[in-house]
Order: sequence, then C-alpha cells, then structure tokens
Amino acid sequence: MTAQRLTVVIAAHNEALALPLLHPRLRAVLDGLDDIEGRVLYIDDGSGDATWSVMQALAAADPDVGVLRLSRNFGKEAALTAGLDFVDDGAVIILDADGQDPPELIPEFVALWQQGYDNVYGTRLARDGESWLKRSAAAAFYRVIGRLSKTPIPADTGDFRLLSPRALQALGQLRERHRFMKGLFGWVGFRRKALPYHRHARMVGDSKFGLWKLWNFALEGITGFSTAPLRVTTYLGLFTASVAFVFAVWVVAKAAMYGDRVAGWPTMMAAILFLGGVQLIALGLIGEYLGRLYEESKQRPLYLVDTWQPPIVADSAVHPIGGEQRDDHGTTAVGRQVP
Repeated sequence: MTAQRLTVVIAAHNEALALPLLHPRLRAVLDGLDDIEGRVLYIDDGSGDATWSVMQALAAADPDVGVLRLSRNFGKEAALTAGLDFVDDGAVIILDADGQDPPELIPEFVALWQQGYDNVYGTRLARDGESWLKRSAAAAFYRVIGRLSKTPIPADTGDFRLLSPRALQALGQLRERHRFMKGLFGWVGFRRKALPYHRHARMVGDSKFGLWKLWNFALEGITGFSTAPLRVTTYLGLFTASVAFVFAVWVVAKAAMYGDRVAGWPTMMAAILFLGGVQLIALGLIGEYLGRLYEESKQRPLYLVDTWQPPIVADSAVHPIGGEQRDDHGTTAVGRQVP
C-alpha cells in the first residue's frame, strides 16, 4: 500500500531558540507514524535573528525537511499561506514554532483524518504560560466572533489543525489580502472534528503577540467575516437620530411656552459631543471596511519568496530551487539559487 503523505507546516519569526527544541520531538512523532510519509516545511517570515540559519541546518541534517524564506516579514497569516501553497500533495498539519501545541498529538489528528475528516482542529482546554488578561481577552474574542460571523469559527481554537488534501486545495482558492486564517479554515467547510487538548507554555522566549497585536488581529477577524458592526452602527445612528429629533421638539416646545433665557450650555455640549462621538465611531467602522476594499483592489501578491529549498527526497520538478512564477496561487515567488 502506498504511504500517505503528511507535511507539517511551521511558520516562524525570530524563533532561533525554539526550533532546535521542537524539531527532535516532531521528528520522533513522524518516525512513529505507520504508512505515513512525513515531511516538515519551515517558513522563515523575515526573521531578524538566526532563525534562517537554524532552518538551513535542520534541512541539511534531515532530508525530509524543506525550508522557505520570505523576502521580508509579511505576518503570520501570509507566512502560513505561503507554506500551504508550497504543499502540492497529501495532507498538512499546521503547527506553531514555539512548542505550545504539542506535536505528540499528531497521531490523533492523523487517526481522525483516516476516519474521513477533512479539518481536524485542536480546541484548547487550558492555556499555560499566559496572563489572566490575555486568556480572558482571547475567550471573549472567540465568543464575540462566533456570534457575529455566519462562518463557523470554533471557540478556543487556533491554527493547530490537520487539513485533508481536498480541504487544502479548497483553501488555496481563497486569495484575499486581509487573511484571518481561522475564519478561512471554517469557510471551506467539509467534515470537521474537534480534538480537545491542553496547550502548554512556550518552550523558550516570549510571545510575539502582545495585547495590541491581538486587538488588531481581532479587528481583522471581525471585519473580515462579519458585517454586523456596520449594521449595529446603522441601528445606533437611527436611535441617536430619533433621540435627537425628540429632544429638538422638546426644546422648541419649551421655548415656545416658557421663553428662551439662553440657558442649557451643559446640555448643548453634551449633545454635540455625543453626536460627534457616534459619527466618528461610524466613520471609523466604515473606514475599516473601505480600507479592506482598497487593499484588495491593488491585487498585490500575498508574499514574495527569497529562497525555496525543497526536501531532498522531493521531486525537484515540482518546485525547482530558484525563481518561479506561481500564477496558480496568485503569488510571485522571486527566489535565488541556494549556495
């Protein structure tokens, strides 16, 4: 029986200390899988430390390891997209580089895939090594977007998941510039299955996602998969206009009956500031969506590739080392020959 191929995709940014600790664990898991041809693809998302050198060393020591270096830091979502684009056969496992998602669970993901599931996602039962504020904010975000979005986005679920070949192929057709991968995973549909697990603390180093980045990430998710904020703004505007109209009628009636003694400065300022604040909020929300349209209209590539070094065991005819135009994915790979 022909072995099924499984590629573990790991996007990293400044993770030179974590990767040497993660790879032996990952290698041991892949070696223990029966009838599975396991490979690893590391993506360097424009790191400023020795991450790329570490990846090259891992690839030199392990023929099942491929490495991909982007031309600069494009962000985690774009880096993941690049890694998934360069997998042309078999299923994929998406794994974080920091070791918080245990690779030892991969056999359980594979077992569910072999049962016929296309999207097996890890749902976090606990999150070690994170502050109470960060855990609370993450839990609130998943529940808010779950309510607002028509796309199924499971709560407490990150990128740690397995995608079957047909789910991976479907995901490759989604080329929007503002990418919220958790929403895109849910959008493609197919058979889904949750795998609960305990998320550990980072093996080494600090998280690259602070509260400010998480806030912007939440905005990307909500505005990318729901128009509910615009609708809420519409209702808020109607309510505010109704209150302002009633208030205007009351002011005119009061002046007609009792006269106007040039009073009401605090009331007038409160009304002006309230209405101005509502208008600015509405304009800000409209600007978020308009900005997304602006970015989409430019049709820039999602990423650019500096270096692509496939696994030694891979067929070099599929992705030759060096420059390659990848029109099928809507991206441009500008590479250079690996020394």
